[in-house]
Amino acid sequence: MRSKGYEAKASVLEREFNLNYSGKPMTLHGVRKWLIGEAIPSGDKLLTLAKWLEVPPEELVFEKNIQKAIKERDQLWQKELGYRDKDVFEAYLKLSASHKKIIRDMIIALSDK
Repeated sequence: MRSKGYEAKASVLEREFNLNYSGKPMTLHGVRKWLIGEAIPSGDKLLTLAKWLEVPPEELVFEKNIQKAIKERDQLWQKELGYRDKDVFEAYLKLSASHKKIIRDMIIALSDK
């Protein structure tokens, strides 16, 4: 909202959202929950917000550069994992739920230094 010149206040969001939305108007309490992160707008409301603010809808739900973050994470996995690591992950996927929990707990215990 700030980057588009709007004050990040519930009253401003309520007014502007309701001017751009053709469905049932949102209440001040409802949009306040969006602003403080207690609720996420439904799909149609999210699309209205994204259009009004001229941002991709996923940017309103996830971090600002979610596509970049996903790409960087994928590149890290590609760079850091060798074929033996991939074999381990495939074997892990075949384990029972209880055995997966044991392995997860062991890895977490070993990584906590």
